[in-house]
Amino acid sequence: MLKRSILLLFTSVVFISCQSTKVALEGLSFEEQLTALFPDAEISKIKVNDHFSQAYQLVLKEPLDHKNPQAGTFDHYIYLSHSNYNQPTVLVTEGYNARHRTYELSKLLKANQVQVEYRFYGKSRPESIPWKYLTNDQAIADYHALVSKLKRLYKNKWVSTGISKGGETVLIYKSKHPKDIDVAVPYVAPLINTQEDPRTTNLINIVGSKTCRDKIVQFQRALLENREAVLSEMKTYAANRNMKFTKVAIEEALEYAALEFSFSFWQWGSKCGEIPSKNASPKALFNYMNKVVGMGFYSDSGYNNFLPSFYQHMKELGYYGFDFTPVKDLLQVVKSTSNSRFAPKNVDLSYNPDYIKKVRNYVENKGDKILYIYGEYDPWGACAPTPKPNIDALKMVLKAGHHGTRVQHFSANDQQKIYSKLQEWLGNDIKLYPVN
Repeated sequence: MLKRSILLLFTSVVFISCQSTKVALEGLSFEEQLTALFPDAEISKIKVNDHFSQAYQLVLKEPLDHKNPQAGTFDHYIYLSHSNYNQPTVLVTEGYNARHRTYELSKLLKANQVQVEYRFYGKSRPESIPWKYLTNDQAIADYHALVSKLKRLYKNKWVSTGISKGGETVLIYKSKHPKDIDVAVPYVAPLINTQEDPRTTNLINIVGSKTCRDKIVQFQRALLENREAVLSEMKTYAANRNMKFTKVAIEEALEYAALEFSFSFWQWGSKCGEIPSKNASPKALFNYMNKVVGMGFYSDSGYNNFLPSFYQHMKELGYYGFDFTPVKDLLQVVKSTSNSRFAPKNVDLSYNPDYIKKVRNYVENKGDKILYIYGEYDPWGACAPTPKPNIDALKMVLKAGHHGTRVQHFSANDQQKIYSKLQEWLGNDIKLYPVN
């Protein structure tokens, strides 16, 4: 009896203690509520866009390691746009840096929006990146902790969304914390099988017309057959913009751009009729290559900006390899089909082949209430998951669409199919405002 009384007393103390650490939010303004929830954060007002009434930038002291607080923190940037406590909330999981803007889904629902910059990208990047903490699991822990707190403010439905790598993060988050979010809407999100997934090349070799594919190969070859003249154009362009090429030599950049061209062409919906002929001037060849691929990617600035991305691709996410076939006889510098060239040096890049396989297994076999948006011609779409027939999910692929495919690009009938499914998942209490 005495033991039971002690146990009850202990339980009561713990309960009261836990209750006392939960800060009261009633009666506070929205900004005061944010301050109460995030007492160590730097909170500042930012421009209010679209349907929102208030907007704030939060700079959180985010743990480097959620399992070891002693490891330290980094500044993590969040952009919170407030609509109404009773509206749904859209969590935007950026794959890279975050630019404060309103996402399609937020407009569709007139929702609150929580836009999270991915750890170690953009403003959330420490001066020296501690690579061992740049893992998907740590990023997912960032979202889980944030959502758990914000659910005290926003008690209606939660929807997660993201584009490309951000959409992939939506799926990873769903697989790790399926109860955090009511509906997931990843856009053009790949789940890649290996460091050099062949499915992207397989799609590039069959998509569009043979005439267009032949023109692409012809253009790739023309870039390298006119190597010196095209390099001269590249050097002039770089000098005029103070672009440096010390990480990737400009000669190497030209070869990588030629190899990358076919992927970028289909990824971004380029037009076959715009491809210059093989007899075009070196300036015309360079200008079109630069328009489709963007030589700034290979500059020191581009190389540095995307280091975190390639670290993640080589470690957990996987990527695609270059197809040497069209230009193998013209290559002088590039020897490997791997994109590991763009990952950080002197860092362990051992690949974990099981990480994404587990995510794919979850979303394909258990991933209910996921709306997938893809473009038919986007090479990343070749790596899209395919939910099993018994799963309550909807996968929409826009005919001839590309990596920029959004709900608004679908036909009226297909949009209605999307809206009906979202309405079913969110319930009739949630109003939808169709995009134009």
